[in-house]
Amino acid sequence: MRCPFCGYHDSKVVDSRVAKDGDSIRRRRECINCNRRFTTYERIEEVAQMVIKKDGRREAFDRWKLKSGVMKAIEKRAVSLEQVDAMINSIERELFNTNEHEVTTQALGAAVMDRLKGLDEVAYVRFASVYRQFKDINEFMSELKDMLK
Repeated sequence: MRCPFCGYHDSKVVDSRVAKDGDSIRRRRECINCNRRFTTYERIEEVAQMVIKKDGRREAFDRWKLKSGVMKAIEKRAVSLEQVDAMINSIERELFNTNEHEVTTQALGAAVMDRLKGLDEVAYVRFASVYRQFKDINEFMSELKDMLK
């Protein structure tokens, strides 16, 4: 590993442990040349996951885009960032730990709604209103009635 301070091409690992997210390894390294320490993270190289949009276009899965949509739904609600991250991790594992490398936006949205329903009902309704694109108040009320059953 190249030293970010002096550019020397070699370093030694001083400490290694699982990072907080559990999906990477945090390594403290020391440069052989200048003896300064720096941190690196090691992650599994994943195959690019693709999302099939409603119009048939494909784009790379963007975790932060998904998180942004969920964050809008939980705004001013009693849902922690840890709960959101755990939910998104769960969705990624469920949808991408198969042999398929593509997922539809419908499956992605349904997975989010399924988890939000148990996490916070208001956030669920907010997300559903955008995801399902209700045409009028009757469709919205129908969704609310289904949720109350």
